[in-house]
Amino acid sequence: MTAVAAGAWVVLAVVVVAAWERINTHRTWRVAALGLALAFSLAHQLLFSTVAEDAYITFRYARNVADGLGPVFNAGERVEGYSNFLWLVLLALARATFGLGVAGVGVVLGVLCTLGCVLVAHLLVNRIVRLAQPEGPGLPALGVAAAVLTAGAGPLAAYGPSGLETPLFVLLVLAVCYALAAGRPVVAGVLVALATMTRPDGVVVAVLAGLWLVTAALRRRATGWAPLGYVLGALVLVVPWTAWRVTYYGHLIPNAIVAKSGGSLGWQLEHGWAYLAGFARTYQGFLLLAAIAVAYLAARRRPAGDPAVRGRSLVWLVFLLAVAHVAFIVAVGGDWMPAWRLLAPVPPLLAVAATAAHGVHLVAGEQPGAPSPRPRGRALAERRAVPIVALALCGLSLVVSTTHPRMQPAMHEWRAAIGDLAETGSWLGERLPPGTVIATYANGALSYRAGSHLIVVDVLGLTDEHIARQGERVESAGMVGHIARDYDYVVNVRRPAVAIDNGSGYGDRQHCGINPAYAGLYEVATFRRAGTGAWIALYLRRPQAQQLIETLNADPRFTHVPCA
Repeated sequence: MTAVAAGAWVVLAVVVVAAWERINTHRTWRVAALGLALAFSLAHQLLFSTVAEDAYITFRYARNVADGLGPVFNAGERVEGYSNFLWLVLLALARATFGLGVAGVGVVLGVLCTLGCVLVAHLLVNRIVRLAQPEGPGLPALGVAAAVLTAGAGPLAAYGPSGLETPLFVLLVLAVCYALAAGRPVVAGVLVALATMTRPDGVVVAVLAGLWLVTAALRRRATGWAPLGYVLGALVLVVPWTAWRVTYYGHLIPNAIVAKSGGSLGWQLEHGWAYLAGFARTYQGFLLLAAIAVAYLAARRRPAGDPAVRGRSLVWLVFLLAVAHVAFIVAVGGDWMPAWRLLAPVPPLLAVAATAAHGVHLVAGEQPGAPSPRPRGRALAERRAVPIVALALCGLSLVVSTTHPRMQPAMHEWRAAIGDLAETGSWLGERLPPGTVIATYANGALSYRAGSHLIVVDVLGLTDEHIARQGERVESAGMVGHIARDYDYVVNVRRPAVAIDNGSGYGDRQHCGINPAYAGLYEVATFRRAGTGAWIALYLRRPQAQQLIETLNADPRFTHVPCA
C-alpha cells in the first residue's frame, strides 16, 4: 500500500504543478486535480487501515441501541461511557435501518468524512478568497492546494478508517467555518451543535465562533442578528439533547469524560506539553507555513472599508480555532493513542488558514488603488510557488506517515493487539453462559466481540459509573485517561467470574503471576493459542475456576496449560 500511496502522490504532483495555471482558469482541470487529491487521500488512509480499540466501545453502544437494549454498554446499566453521541446515532441508524454491521459502517463513514474534509477545505479557501475580491475571478486553484495539504495531513488520514468520530468532527469544524464565510450564522449554529455532539472539543469551536460573530457585528461586518441566529441554531439541538442526557443518565458530564479526568493540573499539563512537542517536531512544515502566514497577516493591515478585511478576519478565526484546540488538548493532558488523534483538526485548519491568507494577500494586491501593488512577474512567481510548497509538504507528510514510529508502525502494532483482544472476546462470548461477568483492562474490541449477553466491567471506569466518579486517581499507575481505580469494588461488588488484566493482546510466553488486587479470590489460568507461541492469562474466581477452565478449554483454538 505504501507504493500505491507514493504513486498517487507522484501523479498528483505532476498534474498539479504542470497544469497549475489551467487549474486556476478551467473548471475541468480543477475537478481532475481534486479527484487526484481525493484518490491520494484514500490511499493515504489505507496505509493505516486500523480500527481503533476505543471505537469498539461506541460500536457496542450502537449495536445495543439498534437491538432494542437502549444506549447502554451493559443491559440495564445506564452509564454514558461515550462522548460522541452523533457518531453513535449514525452507526445505530445504519444497523437498525439497513441491518449493516456497525464496525464496517464506522470504517466507511470515517473514510468518507475524511474525503469530505478534503473537499470542504477546497471550498472554504475559495469562499474566503472570494470575500476579499467579491467581483473578481478569485484564485480557485488555491482551494486545490488546501485540498492537497489536507489529504496529506497524517493524523487525519490515520484515523479515517479507525471507526472513531475524529474525521466527522474535523469535517464539522471546517463546515462551521464555511457557514460563517457564507454568511449563514443559523446554519453555523446547527453545525457547531453537531460538532459538540460529536466531541466535547466542539465547545471550544462554539465559543470562538460565537465571539467572532459578536465582534463582526460590533464592527458592522455582520448584522446584529447574526450572533442571535447562531445561538438559536445551536440551542435547537443542544437543549433537547442535554435534557435527554441528564434525564436518562442522571449526570451533565459524560461518564467517559469523568473517567479520563481527575489528575492534577500540573501532571496533565506535563503530559499535554509532551504530546504537543512530539506533534510539533513531526509536523514542523505545517507549523512553519502557518507562522509565516500569521506574520504576514499581522504586518499587512488593511483599511476598514477594504473588502479584504472580512476575508482576513475569517483567516484569523481559523488560525485561532487551531491554537485554541491545541491549548485545550494540552490542558487535558493529550492522549495515549498513536498518530496524535486529538490534534487531527490542527493540520487541516492550518492548511486552510495559510492558503487562504496567501489568497487574500494576492487578491488584495490586485484591488484598484491597493497600496504598493506588486509587479506582475512577482505575483505570478508567488502563485507558482504555492503548488510546489503544498505538494512538498504533502509528500513529506506521506514519508512521516510511513516511517515515524508513532504513525503507521505504531498503528499496525496496535492493530495486531486489537486483533488478539477481539479473538479473546469471541472465545469468551462463545463459551461463557449469558449473564457471566467479566472484567477487562482494554474495554473495546474484547467487549464488543464478547457480545451483549456478557456483562463487562471496565476496571478503568470508562463504562462504570462508580469507578469513574468515586474511584481513586493514581497518577503513577497509568497514562492519561487510565488512572481511575477501585479494585476492591471490582472484586467484591461486581465479582467478575473472569478477569483479563492485559490490554496489549497475547504474550509470547506463559505468565503465571497475578495482580495483587485479584490474589486470594482468583487463580491464574494460562492458555496457549493453538498452533502458535501466543499465550493469554486469565484470572478465574476460585469457586468456579475448574468449571470455567473446562468450558474454555473445549474451544479448539485455545489449550489450557497449567502453571508449574
